[in-house]
Amino acid sequence: MRLYTRTGDEGKTSVIGGRLEKDDIRVVAYGTTDELNSFIGQVITQLDENIFPDIKQELIKIQHELFDCGGDLAMVKVSEDRPYKAKQEIIDYLEGRIDEYIKEAPELERFILPGGAVPAATLHVCRTVTRRAERSVSTLYRESNVCNPIVLKYLNRLSDYFFAIARVVNHRLNVKDVEYERSAIVFRDGKRKK
Repeated sequence: MRLYTRTGDEGKTSVIGGRLEKDDIRVVAYGTTDELNSFIGQVITQLDENIFPDIKQELIKIQHELFDCGGDLAMVKVSEDRPYKAKQEIIDYLEGRIDEYIKEAPELERFILPGGAVPAATLHVCRTVTRRAERSVSTLYRESNVCNPIVLKYLNRLSDYFFAIARVVNHRLNVKDVEYERSAIVFRDGKRKK
């Protein structure tokens, strides 16, 4: 098998159902989810199997889900024989896990700085790359009539998940989150103050 095809040498790439410019918002959206997937792979290598077997398995599950989301984002046409892969249950699962991790981590009153233990810091990178992917998908959703709305919701929830598990990783490793020193009290009972 040859790794290079030369078909993208003039700035276009193949998507499901056509070809687009490589800087098309659709390509940017699924490319950013691919970038996120790479950072998740990096986190997985940083987590000790004895301390984080649950989180490692969840992250591998998320990697597969992001591939599904990327495939959905790469579609310029949807048909009965090629439906969207990302479904509501992946959002429901994340919400359940977030709720559990919020209980495990210490209560939070102020904003925190990204950091702490190495895997927690990388999870904060995942969180911010997720937000960038979400912004791209939001633009695609607004500008195109072909965009799975589940992907947008999933990315919104996924960034919250990364925040929650970054805090759990620090907690399990006995590393304190660093509070933003000029932060007012913005959370009550683990939830953001309204």
